[in-house]
Amino acid sequence: MIPMSQNCITVWNNCLRIIRQHVGEQSFETWFKPIKPVKLADSILTIQVPSQFFYEWLEEHYVQILRKAIHVELGKKGRLQYSIVVDKGNPSQQPFTINIPNKQAQTPQTGALRLPDNKKTPVTEEKHNPFVIKPIKPNARKSNLNERYTFNNFIEGGCNKVARSAGVAVAQKPGITAFNPFLVYGGVGLGKTHLVQAIGNEILRQAPQKFVLYVPSDTFITQFVEALRTRRMQDFTNYYLQADVLIIDDIQFLGGKERTQENFFHIFNHLHQLDKQIIMTSDCPPKQLQGLQDRLLSRFKWGLTTDVYVPTYPTRLTIIKNKVESEGIQMSQSVIEYIARNVDTNVRELEGVVISLIAKSSLIRQEINMELVDSVMSSIVSDSKKFEQRTLNASHIQEVIIRYFSLKEQDLMSKSRKKDISIARQMAMYFCQEYTDLSLKNIGKIFGNRDHTTVIHAVRTVKSKINSELGYKETINQIKRELKVL
Repeated sequence: MIPMSQNCITVWNNCLRIIRQHVGEQSFETWFKPIKPVKLADSILTIQVPSQFFYEWLEEHYVQILRKAIHVELGKKGRLQYSIVVDKGNPSQQPFTINIPNKQAQTPQTGALRLPDNKKTPVTEEKHNPFVIKPIKPNARKSNLNERYTFNNFIEGGCNKVARSAGVAVAQKPGITAFNPFLVYGGVGLGKTHLVQAIGNEILRQAPQKFVLYVPSDTFITQFVEALRTRRMQDFTNYYLQADVLIIDDIQFLGGKERTQENFFHIFNHLHQLDKQIIMTSDCPPKQLQGLQDRLLSRFKWGLTTDVYVPTYPTRLTIIKNKVESEGIQMSQSVIEYIARNVDTNVRELEGVVISLIAKSSLIRQEINMELVDSVMSSIVSDSKKFEQRTLNASHIQEVIIRYFSLKEQDLMSKSRKKDISIARQMAMYFCQEYTDLSLKNIGKIFGNRDHTTVIHAVRTVKSKINSELGYKETINQIKRELKVL
């Protein structure tokens, strides 16, 4: 006696041979090859399908073919039952499935299959079914990727290290790692789009035959609405279902759009069950996304969710240097450091300042200096950050002076008379006198319990040198910029 498991496999393989005669190769690969035979008992063949959407599609578009195949193999009493995968499971947990009978292929009275009146009439699904999957020709596939976005020019720092490392892993084995879906979240201009497109470009570099599709969510929504209006929903869905890698940017914009979410839910399920890679970005973690269905949010958490955040000062320095080098422009270290310290919002704004600075320097034929930097930044940096006036106090002044002259914290309060320390101390006293409400006596106490006459001497010395020494004046102006008082 043939084992029951072998019976169901044999029966289904025979059904596939019949089905293959009536559908195109792409339709067969998409809708029948993923099906697994599960059980055969009492003339009921149970087949496992990857998702609820998969089941609904078969019932709507291929019921006649399934009916013919089951009739040939199991006779008039033959029936079909679907085992639908609800949760794919993991290595330690089996998939969770539900069983549903083949509704459209049953008679209301007996539940048996309704058979074709003429057994010899071929089922010409390709000719009569307007919803048949049409394979996309390679030259019709539009990835929408920007080739400039690569891992090579994506600057890694503590702000994005985890996201970049995971992105590289996804690019090496799309759909195979546990990072599916892969969701990157963070504020505006922090490199999310660059990263996910770098993944797509790297996948295409390694496997040009794959269909990698990048789309901003607002474009997805627009396409969906247009497909509804023109009654071309099948063409719309067909295109997305054939993606090997689907990258959706700014998924938060699907919030509140129920019908669009419904369609995306089915596309997501179909691709995920077939181990196709799904990559998304958003402006916040899944738990904070508003207006999205719970079933979508739960699926977003199946894979890896990681964030990118505002780059630190060292990373900002690297980003500016990389941008300057790529443009073939010379820029002094002091200018680079000044921009990195003052533009601390996001990468996009940082690069915007550099690009505008280069453009303005070229147009007005002026060397890139601090005055030009200030002019450019005043029109680009957001109002909330633009030359933010800090409440100046002695501690902040000391901090800036110590950093500028590369001194130790105790040097300004020490008795040392070394020239560089003396100059730095005098300047610090000058700034305290000019930009704080501290009395001369209190300023003296702050700088090692010095007498107020020492402070007066320091202030007079600085003012004198500002008027007589050009280099000294430039140093004072640079420190003023650091203090944001110029």
